[in-house]
Amino acid sequence: MKKIIMSLLAAATMSAPALAEPTKGFYTMDAMGCMLVRECTKDVRRVRSISDIQRNYPDTDFGGVAAEFDAMLLSLNKVGVMVFLGHEKYFPPGHRGVYHTVSNNFYLNDAFMHRPHVLMTVMRHEGWHAAQDCMAGSIKNSMIAIIKPEEDVPQIWREMVEKVYPKSAVPWEAEAKWAGLTEGMTAAALKSCAAGTMWTDYKPTPLTEKWLREEGFIN
Repeated sequence: MKKIIMSLLAAATMSAPALAEPTKGFYTMDAMGCMLVRECTKDVRRVRSISDIQRNYPDTDFGGVAAEFDAMLLSLNKVGVMVFLGHEKYFPPGHRGVYHTVSNNFYLNDAFMHRPHVLMTVMRHEGWHAAQDCMAGSIKNSMIAIIKPEEDVPQIWREMVEKVYPKSAVPWEAEAKWAGLTEGMTAAALKSCAAGTMWTDYKPTPLTEKWLREEGFIN
């Protein structure tokens, strides 16, 4: 069973000391790791509804995305995934969000979330990674599995991802890219995860099914 190996994040996570600030400074992978393990919590706020986003950007109208956002958040809360809005200093340059497969939480970079379409793209993308975590047996483990057969992913998304991610990450990131730009796709997968019907609503790929049977998740 394959999984994405995020070596830099893992190293930052494992070495993060119990300090209020990252040891290697802000805007680094170390800063992100410090946030992921909840050692760095200053200016990192939990998001419980679209209202928390609205309060952070009072001049932006999030009405058009509120229903989908809150639907995803409801499903995430049901399976124990928390969403946080973090100060940009905890993200390396260009990072808009991150899902952590160990803590099962994800973080949105507050420098980018004032645009509703960006908020939803990142929310859907990282939410899809949470759904991939669910597909791999349990949201509680650190494994993730693709949800859709690779041949079902539109080639345009795969080609875009291949330019940015290492080859080993492409299957997971390609479908997350697709989900990030498709209304309702992530919301449906997360709802399935929360309902416990992931493997009936989405037929596992042969490798995933083999893993699930070997680990006793399905008979």
